[in-house]
Amino acid sequence: MGAAAAAASRSPVTAPAAAGTMSGSGSEEPQPSQAAEDGQQEAEQDWAAAKAFYDTQVTQRVRPPKPQNAITVAVSSRALFNLVEEQRIYEEQGLEKYVEYQQNNENVILKPGPAFYFVKALERVNARLLELYPDDEERFDIVLMTNNHAQVGVRLINSINHYGLTIERFCMTGGESPIGYLTAYLTNLYLSADCDKVQEAIEAGIASATMFTANKDVVYSDTQLRVAFDGDAVIFSDESEQIFKQQGLDRFFEHEQLNENKPLAQGPLKGFLEDLGKLQKKFYAKNERLNCPIRTYLVTARSAASSGARVLKTLRSWGLEIDEALFLAGAPKGPVLVKIRPHIFFDDQMFHIEGAQKLGTIAAHVPYGIAQKYQKST
Repeated sequence: MGAAAAAASRSPVTAPAAAGTMSGSGSEEPQPSQAAEDGQQEAEQDWAAAKAFYDTQVTQRVRPPKPQNAITVAVSSRALFNLVEEQRIYEEQGLEKYVEYQQNNENVILKPGPAFYFVKALERVNARLLELYPDDEERFDIVLMTNNHAQVGVRLINSINHYGLTIERFCMTGGESPIGYLTAYLTNLYLSADCDKVQEAIEAGIASATMFTANKDVVYSDTQLRVAFDGDAVIFSDESEQIFKQQGLDRFFEHEQLNENKPLAQGPLKGFLEDLGKLQKKFYAKNERLNCPIRTYLVTARSAASSGARVLKTLRSWGLEIDEALFLAGAPKGPVLVKIRPHIFFDDQMFHIEGAQKLGTIAAHVPYGIAQKYQKST
């Protein structure tokens, strides 16, 4: 993915281009496009120099791709690992006791957290991509993005190495919010157990979700990454959801049928679905459609007959494919998700998140759209 395309997929809103300016002395300032080009050239030079150095080093480890080419998934330590006990110590006894505990237990391997199996599935996709495209850098790059202190890093590294995860880039901010670094890392998706940080990231235009652990153990596919998305306020904007919340179901159906041929605006996770689609096409190009290690699902409360056509036509207008579309007409999503067994399920409503959790699905809440207003008021 080129730098421009990467930037477009990282934000649900495209900002208007800024106009050029002139200095008071009459000398011409560089135009934004020229400044961006100069910055890109400097970045390319930096990467060329780094590559020249590392190419002289003999290693069997796969080197991380350039952020400009990668699909960067930033994961917090509490999303990747189970740190419930450690978080309790921090909240009840304070930072110093927390750091002391982590250092005293740095050789005790952490248990998997809610994003763990999703990350493992991403890495299996990477392995397949490297078999087919050994010189291509368009693959997933996992970044550990945490406000943990560096003193805790040894335990995190030991746990990552124990499970054989390929996570080379760390961002440990020592108690400060890591959100400001997401843009610097060219993040495509941010997963955290902290709902406040996720909300901050969403407001910054970065695809983000709060991770919740399933209440039951489930066996996940070890050959195929499975990602399930809700539609409105996740892949799509909350335009139609607003009609439903404010004017009722009948008006919602009427609105969708009247606007059937008008594509919905994009939502916060549209870019990540697009990223998955790009990787799928790389497998299709190698005649691997039937064995593609990525499968996507739309799991929506919409009714197919009354409001499904607009959804499918919107995806078509974007040039995106979804492998399976399930229109549930208001029925619970949990039983369908049990059948799919996704590594992650994105939804904007906690009602669906909680229902999925109870039946063993790892769910990720996307705090976007009008549904958040209704959740906070009840």
